[in-house]
Amino acid sequence: MKHTLTPQRYLILLAVMLTASFGDTLLSRGMAQIGPVDLHHLLLLWHALFNPFIASGIVLLIGFFGCYMTALSWADLTFVMPATAFGYVVVALLSRFWLHEHLSLYRWAGIVLIVCAVGFVAGGPSRTEHQSSHPDLDLMDSGAGR
Repeated sequence: MKHTLTPQRYLILLAVMLTASFGDTLLSRGMAQIGPVDLHHLLLLWHALFNPFIASGIVLLIGFFGCYMTALSWADLTFVMPATAFGYVVVALLSRFWLHEHLSLYRWAGIVLIVCAVGFVAGGPSRTEHQSSHPDLDLMDSGAGR
């Protein structure tokens, strides 16, 4: 399968990376404000939904899933996955500099290893061939009958 990347598709891949990264980071920030939640305090989860960081994180993660599904509709998983892998780097940087979390050398090494592995997989040949389940619709879309 040949990937033709238009500017819109680059934007979708960028949105996949950024919405996942910022959504996860906002959820982490909000849950740090709420505190631990257990079975005896499930009402805190309802309270958490009204935390602006958590609500924003949920909205961004809904946007992530929409962008991710869009990207998967025109590309293989191994093509889209690097966007989320580079998102790990963004999450690490946000965690370190915005949430002030300590990231050990082992965590940084793990992030680098994941990014390299995903890049290695993405660099391979695409083996997915999309067969149309509706050949009549493809004929109509092509304008051949006009």
